[in-house]
Amino acid sequence: MTHWTKPINLLAAAVVCAALASPAVADVKDGVDAWSRGDYKAAISQWRGPAERGDADAQFNLAQAYKLGRGVDRDLAKAEDLFGKAAARGHLQASDNYGLLLFERGERARAMPFVKAAAGRGDPRARYLLGLAHFNGDLVEKDWVRAYALVSLAQQSGLPQAAPALAQMDAHVPLDQRRESVALATKLAAEAEANRRRQVAAAELSGTGLHLGTTGGGPSAAITAQDAVAQAAQAGRDGSPASAGADYTRPRTASRERVPQVAGMLDQATPKPASKPKPAPAQPKPVPKPAAASPAGPWNIQLGAFGVAGNADRMWDKVKGRGEVAGREKATKRSGNLTRLLASGYASQGAASDACASLKRAGISCLVTKD
Repeated sequence: MTHWTKPINLLAAAVVCAALASPAVADVKDGVDAWSRGDYKAAISQWRGPAERGDADAQFNLAQAYKLGRGVDRDLAKAEDLFGKAAARGHLQASDNYGLLLFERGERARAMPFVKAAAGRGDPRARYLLGLAHFNGDLVEKDWVRAYALVSLAQQSGLPQAAPALAQMDAHVPLDQRRESVALATKLAAEAEANRRRQVAAAELSGTGLHLGTTGGGPSAAITAQDAVAQAAQAGRDGSPASAGADYTRPRTASRERVPQVAGMLDQATPKPASKPKPAPAQPKPVPKPAAASPAGPWNIQLGAFGVAGNADRMWDKVKGRGEVAGREKATKRSGNLTRLLASGYASQGAASDACASLKRAGISCLVTKD
């Protein structure tokens, strides 16, 4: 399994050194500087002491090193242990990683509070897993509108597993529910962006980087890392990451939950095939490309919702030469802070659905809408 993101960027963002830093914080910052130079062993030596003394940033950084196998032998058990300890101290990024590692090794009931929290902060991997769980009704309520919205957001973030999952969902989720998911996806994206803004503000006030406490903001705010820890401990009834150190050595019992296995969730560089939602969809039928002179109509294909308007233009440049959108008008609509990109003018629902299905087989996410 290769690493999910480039380590330098991920770790360089994990620590903010105050002007008058304590020795522990200075050690953590020195370690980040060493990591950025590629001196991984020096970075590890700087982080070990603060991590043993309970510094959450050092624990998170050291966990990343074990996860990636940089400066130390790759050891996911130790990575999980350290992520759990940092999560118990309120480190949100550690909380997200801890939940995904728990899910990977079959501890799905304990992982779900962390997955929900990460999805609420916009993590595409967590959105994908939670979307599949809502589709199947495993550990969460069955909700195909929310499932389609979450997996669509994951696909728009570039998660490769999401596109084939959406194509499979199309065989089961009715069109009216897919259209309803568009509004929900816009709402979820706006809430995640608000959560991120609150967390950045909290980090600046606390001076502790990504080591945050509560996120604030009332009922719509993302769950805190401590809340996820408490819920996971209650779900598992076999310990908490606050006492991490032996959790990963416990014998693994067979899981009775039906959340799909996603063995490649933490490996974006070489993703494994996504788990198939149940039941298996029928084979897609060939879709003829529409002629450029097709008559205009009230049906559209939404090609994404973008926080940066320029990204909508780049997406249009990517698809405008394809037969599925040939002769269609480009339209953009504002939905809160997002810009929706549409290929408009399809004469019938069937024509729009066929074109959208063909785009999805090419790995391009889309939804059918009507003016």
